[in-house]
Amino acid sequence: MTVLRKTQGLAGAAVAALLLWTGAAPALAETIEGALIRAYQNNPQLNAQRASVRSTDENVPQALSGYRPKIAVTASAGGQYSDTRSRNAPGQPIQALDGSNAPRSVGGTITQTLYNGNQTANRTRAAESQVSAAREGLRVLEQSVLLAASTIYMDYLRDSAIVEVQRSNTRVLEQTLKQTQDRFNVGEVTRTDVAQSEAQLAAGRTQLLTAESNLTTTRANYRRIIGKDPVSLAPGSPVDRFLPATLATSINTGLIENPNVTAAMYGIDVSYLQVKINEGALFPTVTLQGSVQQAWDSTLQLPRSFNASATAQVVVPIYQGGAEYALIRQSKESLAQQRLNLDLVRDQTRATIAQAWGQLIAGRSQVASAQAQVTASEIALNGVREEARVGQRTTLDVLNAQQALVNARVALVTAQHDRVVASYAVLNAVGRLSPLTLKLRTSVYDPNVHYQQVRDSWGGIRTPDGH
Repeated sequence: MTVLRKTQGLAGAAVAALLLWTGAAPALAETIEGALIRAYQNNPQLNAQRASVRSTDENVPQALSGYRPKIAVTASAGGQYSDTRSRNAPGQPIQALDGSNAPRSVGGTITQTLYNGNQTANRTRAAESQVSAAREGLRVLEQSVLLAASTIYMDYLRDSAIVEVQRSNTRVLEQTLKQTQDRFNVGEVTRTDVAQSEAQLAAGRTQLLTAESNLTTTRANYRRIIGKDPVSLAPGSPVDRFLPATLATSINTGLIENPNVTAAMYGIDVSYLQVKINEGALFPTVTLQGSVQQAWDSTLQLPRSFNASATAQVVVPIYQGGAEYALIRQSKESLAQQRLNLDLVRDQTRATIAQAWGQLIAGRSQVASAQAQVTASEIALNGVREEARVGQRTTLDVLNAQQALVNARVALVTAQHDRVVASYAVLNAVGRLSPLTLKLRTSVYDPNVHYQQVRDSWGGIRTPDGH
């Protein structure tokens, strides 16, 4: 009995220290911060989204091109043969003109839009809002990846701890069965006691197999999210120090900083500017065009000519079939939809924050409650064993007490897991789950770098990274 108590005590201490960080991490152990860094740097979905944001950046120089002149150069060359007979007046002799020549010409045209109903300005502003919205979408995905990474990290710690609990329970049940068989051989217990011990051991082995299967699945998901197999994971810790102090403060912060909310705001800007762009089609367009042309041998009688011109053109749209009016109405409906979508996103953000905050508060209480339950279950099990030793309790009472302790330890492991995950979930819900907030030792992707590289680009087909 002393050996069994010692085994149970050691297992309980191991479980208590497995999930929650209480000091310096062991040497060479993977930390939750390291897992977050790996996911942030290497997640393929996140890298793809970064590329998508860089693609969206190019909308701005496309819009800015409306301010710039358009220049075209034309050149032509060919051969020509003429055989012409003409008479200037009745009675006059016929004049012949025949022969071959090689007409050639080169010219250039420059066109500058002076006014187009502010469509260029509004297109530029809309493109800039699209870039901002894309960046917020990137923040949404970054936070989702970091939350998934922290969750799977704690999932693996939890499932590993549950495997250890079930493995320890199986060893204890094997010892209990051996002792019960020994007592049956000397007539202290009945065959029923032996059968109960065998049944409990079979159930314990099933629970162990289930726990090992869950751990295998979690290990595969860990590799998918983090990018490597888990090896020697250090305990995790909550991030309460980065959280707002109250639920009300969390909601107020989330309505301002949550990237889903800010992305919806930029979506309204884009829709509003699209209305202005479509309305601009109803205004006059003013353009200035200059051209030059040098020609040689245009005809047999004209060996050389040079032309230059400068013209201003005003186009006033009167009626173009009504499509422009339909586009304006359509864009106004899209604007109304985006405004309603913002209200929906805000409501969803409030609910998400409230739910995550509730889970955080519950998690804090559940850890303390589960720890008290483990302590009480250990005391109860020791008491039942002592009473069974003197014949006051049955083998079934001991087995039930043992199972109650196992359940309490699993509950403690789960509560510790939920406690840490809930803190990350709150940080995600308020919009602050980022490498900067967590102070991760990694380079932070800055989408503004690429944006500044391409915004005022007038030409070139290579991307800033050389592709």
